[in-house]
Amino acid sequence: MIQIKLPEEEIAGVPLKNHMLLAAGILGTTGASLKRMLALGAGGVVTKSIGPNPIPGHHGPALIPVDCGLINAMGLPNPSKDFVEEISPLKGEPVVVSIFGGTPAEFGEVASWFSNAAAFELNLSCPHAEGYGAAIGVDPRIVQECTEIVKTYNKPVWVKLTPNVTDIKMIGKAAEKGGADALVAINTVKAMRISTELCRPVLGNVFGGLSGKAVFPIAVRSVYDLYEAVGIPIIGCGGITTADNVVEMMMAGASAVEIGSAIYDSVNVFSEIAADLYAEDGIPAEEIVGCAHV
Repeated sequence: MIQIKLPEEEIAGVPLKNHMLLAAGILGTTGASLKRMLALGAGGVVTKSIGPNPIPGHHGPALIPVDCGLINAMGLPNPSKDFVEEISPLKGEPVVVSIFGGTPAEFGEVASWFSNAAAFELNLSCPHAEGYGAAIGVDPRIVQECTEIVKTYNKPVWVKLTPNVTDIKMIGKAAEKGGADALVAINTVKAMRISTELCRPVLGNVFGGLSGKAVFPIAVRSVYDLYEAVGIPIIGCGGITTADNVVEMMMAGASAVEIGSAIYDSVNVFSEIAADLYAEDGIPAEEIVGCAHV
């Protein structure tokens, strides 16, 4: 398998310790859990998505394991502005703050709170929160406007895209036009399960989002398409569990990756992948980014 070197420069404006970040929504709810993931080998961390108002989230069940993945419907639970103090001890670390809102103005309001963030990741892709996420992330005009307003806070802006659209390239171009420093692809895929014993949906919210190994091919295709459509870095996300997955995602066009559901099986996934992925005599990652394009 191809092995690569650790990054020597910033990726999409963030000084990552390696090419792997903790994805939003996975062990990103406290400063202590974010610090723990950095200590366990994550090259950077993305926080739980933070919005303009506190939200308790959907009632349970909110997470269920399925073949080759997980389905969740958390409902964007978050403490809103109180999270600023929660992550203040992590100043100087590669902490990307995931934010959401129902309008561009709300995105701007939330961004204004986090002066210590290394970057912002705009959650324009959650499939199970009414009025937020993918509900507005399918509109290129709104995506561009949300990006533009957050860019006024002079920090790198990453825009996380939903795969639940007809043409992800169109949404990616809108984010790029708004000044995005990177695109994150993808968020979860719309999904649900029904209990045949209870004759009712399993999730408390009925519908949720599928993540894990099952969505990896969808994520690779999305990254591949975006690489040919935009000129900014892409962060691959969705079903990554091995070093070979990281290399494949990079060949599709990703400059770095985010890992989430794999932590369900091993909290040490970052160090485990790094042991296979990196070598002192490895090649610079830039040499394989996008190499699969013909």
